[in-house]
Amino acid sequence: MIDLVMVGIGTGNPEHLTLQAVRELNAAELILIPRKGANKAELAELRRAICARVLTNAATRIVEFDMPVRDSTDPDYRSGVARWHDAVARAWADAIRANLPRGGTVALLVWGDPALYDSTLRIAERLRPAPATVRSIPGIMSLNMLAAAHTIALNDIGAPFMVTTGRQLREHGWPPGTDTVVVMLDGDCSFQHIPTEGVTIHWGAYVGMPEQILLCGPLAQTGPRIIATRAEARARHGWIMDIYLLRRHVGSMTEEDDNA
Repeated sequence: MIDLVMVGIGTGNPEHLTLQAVRELNAAELILIPRKGANKAELAELRRAICARVLTNAATRIVEFDMPVRDSTDPDYRSGVARWHDAVARAWADAIRANLPRGGTVALLVWGDPALYDSTLRIAERLRPAPATVRSIPGIMSLNMLAAAHTIALNDIGAPFMVTTGRQLREHGWPPGTDTVVVMLDGDCSFQHIPTEGVTIHWGAYVGMPEQILLCGPLAQTGPRIIATRAEARARHGWIMDIYLLRRHVGSMTEEDDNA
């Protein structure tokens, strides 16, 4: 039987791994590292570097596998994601069967935290044969790193904040009931689609890593800088992970905004 451990590794800085994460990686018999093509080879290399930094158990094996690619042109987003998850589960199963046929503990290094906008726990439910156990080891989330990097609090005093995706912001606008929105998984700079008056943005890419880039200021002036900076960074590295916080200042919301 297989025991599956999802280990949150934060935002790529080995110093941000918890002691629990280090212990779990060393207790695993097999660590799976996904390869996501030449353009994202640096992501696999970062996982290798983390393992090289924290592994002390010589018996732990590291195996790489080719990560299936999601069809981003599928008009049915949810169905497309479900098919992709099925393909990833099969890739996991093939790698485990080939490298740990008698069973044991398998670990996957999960960017950020397995519980927030990550698919590994849902993919684990599709794994056949089903694992005997599935465990999730928390990691530092990118929204924590964003707040720390900009030295800001995520929420105003006694006020809520919303964590959402670029797709949701783009399609539905500013979430009601809050003046602070943290946006993840946004490849289209969806802040372009909301009114800018009275809104401040705190943006970060590669937060917590040596490549970290931070920009902040009024959305109207800072948004175009972020778009240009993001495009240049993605071209240079072949990939980008970014996140941003939007804060609408009290009194800036008009009746028109509220009814939008």
